[in-house]
Amino acid sequence: MSIESLKARIPDFAKDVRLNLSSMAADESLTPRQKYGLMVACGIASRNPVVRAALAGEAAEKLSVAELGAAQAAASIMGMNNVYYRFLHLTEHEVFKTLPAKLRMNVIGNPGVEKVDFELWALAVSAINGCGMCIDSHVDVLQKAGVSTEAIQTAVRFASIIQSAAIALEAAELSAA
Repeated sequence: MSIESLKARIPDFAKDVRLNLSSMAADESLTPRQKYGLMVACGIASRNPVVRAALAGEAAEKLSVAELGAAQAAASIMGMNNVYYRFLHLTEHEVFKTLPAKLRMNVIGNPGVEKVDFELWALAVSAINGCGMCIDSHVDVLQKAGVSTEAIQTAVRFASIIQSAAIALEAAELSAA
């Protein structure tokens, strides 16, 4: 599958989603590794098998095995961290913020790709998963590394487009039922 095959499955009521997928595919403001890693990590985070397969297919020949693994790692580690740190952010019980997380997250320190790329992917997944603490943490790391505001915004824009594609496909199931 590919972005084109994904666009073909997006229903007419979500025409804007198709247009946004086209603009995402044509975007050249990020490096190819950043762009295709975002597609893989966000496709996984969307939890939609059609979106995941299309974006993984689009990225398959553009990422090395190590880069693909790092994008998968970003999605999976943020799946864990986003739940835990969103809980800490939302709970009124301060005692939980004083306890050690006891979560292994070694991949963040050694992701196997450029740290900036991994952080962009982790930020985008955190945006999909709605973890404010994680979003702030990744933005801080990216800004300290000199990543532009535009690149950070683009990563989150990709996340929003990919998530909207997953929602459009799920909404289309209502029409088919």
